[in-house]
Amino acid sequence: MTSCYFATDLHGHVDRYDKLFRAIRDDPPAALFLGGDLLPSGLLPAAGGEPRHADFLNEYLAVELVRLKKLLGDRYPRIFAILGNDDGRFAEAAVLELAARGLWIYLHDRRAFLRDRPVYGYAYVPPTPFLLKDWERYDVSRYVDPGCVSPEGGTRSIPISKTEARYRTIQEDLDRLVGKDEIEDAVFLFHTPPYRTKLDRADLDGKMIDHVPLDVHVGSIAVQRFIQKRQPLLTLHGHIHESARLTGAWQDRIGRTHLLGGAHDGPELSLVRFDLDDPAGATRHLL
Repeated sequence: MTSCYFATDLHGHVDRYDKLFRAIRDDPPAALFLGGDLLPSGLLPAAGGEPRHADFLNEYLAVELVRLKKLLGDRYPRIFAILGNDDGRFAEAAVLELAARGLWIYLHDRRAFLRDRPVYGYAYVPPTPFLLKDWERYDVSRYVDPGCVSPEGGTRSIPISKTEARYRTIQEDLDRLVGKDEIEDAVFLFHTPPYRTKLDRADLDGKMIDHVPLDVHVGSIAVQRFIQKRQPLLTLHGHIHESARLTGAWQDRIGRTHLLGGAHDGPELSLVRFDLDDPAGATRHLL
């Protein structure tokens, strides 16, 4: 058995983190997956937000993880983390510092292992209506849905080249990340869900821009195609908070691949528990 916890889109809410750490103390898993949008809004530093937001990683998360590691010792879980589109990339340096201290494994655009299983992480999402573009990429082409802002627009906390903003796609990134690896037993930690699944349903029914109806499915076509083609064991997703409420489902399948969604639009912590030997038996708890 390889028991795991998955939480995502915590957005710096200390009460949710406190519940998560309490659950880990009470019943330590082998691994914890953190699926992005972990911090207070990435736009706050640019807007003169409170200092505690900019230092959330060091002043809260690092302190709590150190306390947890001292308490659990050898039972301290392997923690895999990525950031999300609401997390300013300015915080990535602090994320890497926590990784260097052995508090977690920063997984974006990387491969690690959980026992003998490969684990991959990827943080980028397709273009959204939001202005922070640190973790947004064109999906499979330079098409942008009505109402969304191009990755070449908006604002960034860390500048990138015009060439990268204009030409890099999620599809190309995933091909480069995985290459010819054997991934039938792999776990993927994504922030975005795949397109046209039970996990990417946005609350856009009946809404139009310039008389054009908006697509209620807002996930990644590139991630959808990648899963269809490569069929990993399990993929984990967040990003679209209301999807589970609208579809009544937080799990889905693409072929043999199990999809688990951890996002939630209520005040509770959404904690997904699963065993890598039985991903179909996953459970979700609202704490």
